[in-house]
Amino acid sequence: MARPDGRRPDQLRPVTLTRGWSRHAEGSVLVEFGDTRVLCTASVAEGVPRWRKGSGLGWVTAEYSMLPRSTTTRSERESVRGKIGGRTHEISRLIGRSLRACIDLKALGENSIVLDCDVLQADGGTRTAAITGAYVALYDAVSWLAARKALAGTPETVMHRSVAAISVGIVAGEPRLDLNYDEDVAAEVDMNVVCTGTGEFVEVQGTGEAGVFAREQLDALLDLGVLGCAELTEAQRKALAG
Repeated sequence: MARPDGRRPDQLRPVTLTRGWSRHAEGSVLVEFGDTRVLCTASVAEGVPRWRKGSGLGWVTAEYSMLPRSTTTRSERESVRGKIGGRTHEISRLIGRSLRACIDLKALGENSIVLDCDVLQADGGTRTAAITGAYVALYDAVSWLAARKALAGTPETVMHRSVAAISVGIVAGEPRLDLNYDEDVAAEVDMNVVCTGTGEFVEVQGTGEAGVFAREQLDALLDLGVLGCAELTEAQRKALAG
């Protein structure tokens, strides 16, 4: 069965990482996975949460949101509803966990970096695009600290590994990489894979949407996820190289 956009099963959508998209943030990246576009900004702030004070460690956290018309129909802003949804909380925490896996928090001192990931346009894979773009924004924020001699080390040593993420799934019985929305809603198995630049796993989220799945299918999806993250790691490297 052909994919909606004609890609091979193991092919990413076109990926673009545009650094310095926002003039005010210490780090910012517009990340595009096909028609999915997410603006990731990294903001440096003095101090850490109350429970972290006195530890000598910094903190990295994330907030995720979708613009009201990032999808085919307008959704009400969560700030207007007065309550942040469970999905938003889940994705925010996933992004934060993923990015904390790549940084030496002690080198930050008692400073915080907040990653805001705002979905401008959604076509599947918004959380994985957010993680991939937020890594580059975080790197630029760490470099900003280093330039002001507020970092214990160089950006290369403080950001001691890279992190990227991609969606995989089984659609019409076929394992596929980087699902767009049409594939995502039809997937029998849906999975998000977060990997380091050397292929180690940070987090794997997988669900049998239309039943159960076999170990062989899981292995095939993990292999696809590692392949996709390796390609994204190269895209991150090229973006940071200028």
